[in-house]
Amino acid sequence: MNNLKKDYKKAPVSPVHRGIFLALILGQISCGYALGISGTGLAQAQTVIPLSDFWVGLIGAGSLIGLAGSAIMGTIADRFGRKGMLMVNMYLFSVLSLLQLTTTNPWLLLLLRILIGLMIAIDYTVGNAWLVEWMPEKVSGRFQSHLIIYWTIGFIGSYIAGITITGFGAANWQVILASSAVPGLITAIYRSLYRLPASPSWVATHVNNDEAQQLIQENLGRKWGLSKKLLASKAPAKISWKILLTKEYRRQTLVGGLFYACQAFSFFGISIFLPLLLSGMKLGSGHLSGIIYNLCVLVGVLAGSCAFKLLSRRAMLLACFFLPTFSLVAMILGTQLAAGLQLAIFAFFATTLSAGLVLDYPYPTELFDLKVRATGVGACITISRIGAASGTFLLPILTNLGGARLAMIVCAVVLIIGGFICLLWAPETSPRYQKSAN
Repeated sequence: MNNLKKDYKKAPVSPVHRGIFLALILGQISCGYALGISGTGLAQAQTVIPLSDFWVGLIGAGSLIGLAGSAIMGTIADRFGRKGMLMVNMYLFSVLSLLQLTTTNPWLLLLLRILIGLMIAIDYTVGNAWLVEWMPEKVSGRFQSHLIIYWTIGFIGSYIAGITITGFGAANWQVILASSAVPGLITAIYRSLYRLPASPSWVATHVNNDEAQQLIQENLGRKWGLSKKLLASKAPAKISWKILLTKEYRRQTLVGGLFYACQAFSFFGISIFLPLLLSGMKLGSGHLSGIIYNLCVLVGVLAGSCAFKLLSRRAMLLACFFLPTFSLVAMILGTQLAAGLQLAIFAFFATTLSAGLVLDYPYPTELFDLKVRATGVGACITISRIGAASGTFLLPILTNLGGARLAMIVCAVVLIIGGFICLLWAPETSPRYQKSAN
């Protein structure tokens, strides 16, 4: 009887889909908040405890280092399922956030930040796979592209919290870092009350079709069921990251990881140490620079969400690498320009770079098929976090060595590399443009 049912991936958007999406929205807000809060917290920490620039950069990159565990999380999710990991990770995230109140030891702080990053990796990797496997195929990409908006809200929220949390004396910086427990607990409690449904496609390929069919009918109604493709599919005997290096997946893995890494190098390095960079550029410092930058980031992701609906994936990738590169080159060569014009160019850079963040979730997911999706997305995120952590760690060092100009030159080179990787090898994954090409 299963093959008489309508494909559940063609069902209209329902309250179940919206509930699933809200579970991930809350997770993205928590992730963006936790990643953004480190810069403000550690800047205050330097005023009360002896933290060198090396330790500030390393601890600031800690969560991004932890995110490099995404490949491991993805492999675990492909073997054992998505639901359980998404049910517990935000509780652990919240506990780890609160533990930052208990120590000023840089080694322990680094460990806690890395573990927080590992919990974020679950939302990034497992959450994306789970969303794609539930959402109707016609709107899946659009829902994924909207996640970055909520991540940005969390990121901006961390900046606002960081400059408004006061009154805790020498421990104020610890309270700032630990404040990520608040959105984390809200997310965890919602996911427990909502009782996240398992992924039907994962259940079909790893357990049995009958259980998957029952899961779909309980959530969407009796007329919906598995597609013929899923009915005939079976899980591979063993899933390993090594499969991503085979001829079938090598190109997807390299493009997905390297585009993400090159983009993240500049975005996270500049975002976390923005006041230092703007001060070196003599464009202002302090809260005003942060407000300007964060406003441009929000405008960028909103514009990117609109462009995502209109442009092919390749066109958007190329635009979001080469446009910010041209902006950086203009700033490097235009040091004698008026401060207002330089600031306008920098605002254009921030807007165009952040617009590309919209692709971070849907594009890697679209590159891989079901059997290796979480593993493939996890590998891409792992590669990207190497870029993000490198940018976060190196930008203050580069600024100290050669000023803001050297930092911008390095960021421009990395963006050029990312742009040419996409130009040469990035496949088109948009269903709309794939059909028109055929």
